[in-house]
Amino acid sequence: MSVNSKHIATFLLGAAAALAGAKYMTMTPEEKEKLAGDLKDKAHKMKDEAEGAFDKAKDYFEELKTKGAEALKEHLGDAEKTIGDLFGKKDSPTSTPS
Repeated sequence: MSVNSKHIATFLLGAAAALAGAKYMTMTPEEKEKLAGDLKDKAHKMKDEAEGAFDKAKDYFEELKTKGAEALKEHLGDAEKTIGDLFGKKDSPTSTPS
């Protein structure tokens, strides 16, 4: 069996987890409590940032939808006229066939 990047990444991730577990086991209860508090704070910050990004994305796509519809209406008239000129019925021929 050959060793590929997935195997190496799995090994490194396992080694990092083992080191983190060993360090956690040697921590004092105060250090463990501080670590848990820090992790909770970071999780709350990430959650707040994600909610803000979600709201911004929602507003952005709503704006894009309205502006896109307006742009389509603005340019659709020109497209209809151009297609009508190209493929529409002609009332009077400009040149007579010979």
